[in-house]
Amino acid sequence: MLRNIPEILRRIKQILAGDLFIILLIVFVGLLSFGLGRLSLLKETRIPVRIINSITQNASAGMSGEKGDSVNNISNASNGSFVGSKNGSKYHFPWCSGAGRIKEENKVWFSTKEEAERAGYTPAANCPGL
Repeated sequence: MLRNIPEILRRIKQILAGDLFIILLIVFVGLLSFGLGRLSLLKETRIPVRIINSITQNASAGMSGEKGDSVNNISNASNGSFVGSKNGSKYHFPWCSGAGRIKEENKVWFSTKEEAERAGYTPAANCPGL
């Protein structure tokens, strides 16, 4: 049994100077290389994330007589930058909380702020940046 610190240090030096240290070092470097190779392969096979906007609107549903013919409906919501309600008078960014409360069939899409204002809509107060 080892009894003092100098003897323990001498034994550690013998092990590190011997073949066991070299073998362990080679095994460690091999495992590290294998792990790095797996990481690089994982990066190449990763499937990219796609975001698909599934918001659509029925452009012909009940627009005659409401808000006039100056309202320009865009059937694909991804083309519109601002949204209003057929039954309301405010327009919002699509990510604002007010826009989320509008039913899909009542959404009216606008490309610009000016387009929304020409149609009689005003900016929503609870939508920062308008």
